[in-house]
Amino acid sequence: MSIVKEFKKDKLNVKIMDSRDEMGRVAADDAADALRKLLSEKDEVNVIFAAAPSQNETLAHLAEAEGIEWQRVNAFHMDEYIGLAKDAPQGFGNFLAAHFFDLVPLKTVNYLAPDANDPESTCKRYSALLREHPADLILMGIGENGHIAFNDPPVADFHDPKDVKIVELDPVCRNQQVNDGCFASIDLVPTHALSLTIPVFMRAGKLICSVPAPTKAEAVLHTLTNEKCDESCPATSMRLHPDATLYLDPDSAALL
Repeated sequence: MSIVKEFKKDKLNVKIMDSRDEMGRVAADDAADALRKLLSEKDEVNVIFAAAPSQNETLAHLAEAEGIEWQRVNAFHMDEYIGLAKDAPQGFGNFLAAHFFDLVPLKTVNYLAPDANDPESTCKRYSALLREHPADLILMGIGENGHIAFNDPPVADFHDPKDVKIVELDPVCRNQQVNDGCFASIDLVPTHALSLTIPVFMRAGKLICSVPAPTKAEAVLHTLTNEKCDESCPATSMRLHPDATLYLDPDSAALL
């Protein structure tokens, strides 16, 4: 296992690997170990997944992990655009279906598919599902502006009363979708989305956060060095979580 460096910032564990693929493999190995342990203790396990190119390596290695009874795992995801066609490849549910949900025999897959006519009802429906199935594990990333899910700095709230809400996307966040190659130009990126809120992450049993690439180096720097853990960099909330680990590659760790 090619871990270059390990350290802690407040409660947050940090692991820096020698390549992007190793980052994904180590994160997936830790996720698989956590799932096997959870499945030895519980009848079923609830996992929330992020959908982004940053998760490609972690999801690919996790799908190949052995000894996981996926038929006892309920899958959820953490955000979804409002206004995209149901079959749009940029849709996060569609991304996860292609990269993970269709690759393993999950017990249930619970899509956060917004009702075009009433997205608020989708928020209520999904909030109820999450309350019925509290997250044991979340596989996640960090945005270029320090967001987790679509909790961009202007809309993030560490004490949000809602579990799922409608958000207006920050311009930096929308531009990231172009940088990631998901959209050809920013005018094609939806302006609003549904997002799980930060309290959902804080209640989860374990967080595994995979963050590769040079475009994330500044966000990683702020996550780990900001004096305060607050909404100016939503990812700093991980420093307050009792069981969270941040996995980096040389590019994302370059400014540390």
